[in-house]
Amino acid sequence: SLELGIEDGRLAGSCDSGYSCAYSNNISWRSPTAPAGKEVNPRQLFDRLFGDGRAEDKTQSRAKRDLERKSILDLVQQDARGLRRQLGKDDAGKLDEYLTAVREIEARIENPREELFVEDGLVRPRGVPKDYAKHSRLMGDLLTLALQSDLTRVATWMFANEGSDENYKMLDISEGHHTLSHHQGEEDKQAKIAKINRYHMEQFAYFLDRLDSIPEGDGTLLDNTMIVYGSGIGDGNAHNHDNLPVLLAGGARGANFKLGRHVRYEQGTPLMNLYLAMLGAAGVDVDAVGDSTGLLKGLGEA
Repeated sequence: SLELGIEDGRLAGSCDSGYSCAYSNNISWRSPTAPAGKEVNPRQLFDRLFGDGRAEDKTQSRAKRDLERKSILDLVQQDARGLRRQLGKDDAGKLDEYLTAVREIEARIENPREELFVEDGLVRPRGVPKDYAKHSRLMGDLLTLALQSDLTRVATWMFANEGSDENYKMLDISEGHHTLSHHQGEEDKQAKIAKINRYHMEQFAYFLDRLDSIPEGDGTLLDNTMIVYGSGIGDGNAHNHDNLPVLLAGGARGANFKLGRHVRYEQGTPLMNLYLAMLGAAGVDVDAVGDSTGLLKGLGEA
C-alpha cells in the first residue's frame, strides 16, 4: 500500500487530549501500535514507484542522472520500443500516454528544486513544491500513475494532519486552521473554515478528474476505484467525533453503489461499517473491522 500526505509530523509526544501525536499524524497502521509512516516528498515517492528497486544507493544514481540531465525513461526506451511493436493501436496509445505522464511528473519534480526556501527555520526538502496546490496535485498525479500501472491497489492520503494549525496565506487567511476550528460561532472564522474546506475539496476534485481521464476496460480508472474523503472530527468547535462528514466517490460500476446523493445515517452508526461494506465490494471477506457492527446499509439503494 501507499501512505501519502502533505504535512510531515512527529510520532512521539502528546498532540491532543493526552493522545500520542501518532494518532493525529497518521491514518494508516501496520499494527495496533505501529503507524505506517506517510510519504510527503513527491521526489522520494517518484523514486519509490519508478526506481530500479535495488538496494544500492539510489541517491548516487539519481545525482548522476541529474548531472547528465537524463530522464528515468531513458533507461527503458529500448524496452518500450520493443513492447510498443507488440501492442495494438489502442494499447500502444495507452503506453504512450503513460510514459508521457511519467515524464511530465518527473519534470515537475525537478522544477521545485528552484523553489527551496527557509521559513521559520524550516528548510523545504528538495522536490516539495512551495505551493500547496502544486504539492497536492503532484502527489495526486503520482498516485494516479501508481493505480493506473497497478503498482498499488490500496492507498491513504492526508491533505493535512489532524489538529494542523497551518495557515493558508494563498487564501488570504493568516490564522491557523486548528485555531479557526474553535470559532465559538463567529461568522468570520466559520467563513474562513469553509474557504479552507473548499480549497481542499478542489484538490480532491482534481484527483478524481485525473482518475476519470484514464480509460480502463469499458469505463475509467475512477469507475474501478473506491475512494473515501472525510475527516476524523464532526465539529471542531466542540471536538465532536460523531456525525462525520464523509464523501464516497468512484466504484459505482463494480460495487453497485448509488452515488450523487446525500444520505443521513442514524446517530451512532460506526464509520467502520462503511469500510466493511467497501471491503465486501472489493471481494475481501471479513467479519468485522474496528468497531463495526455490520455492513453499512443503503449504499446500493436510491
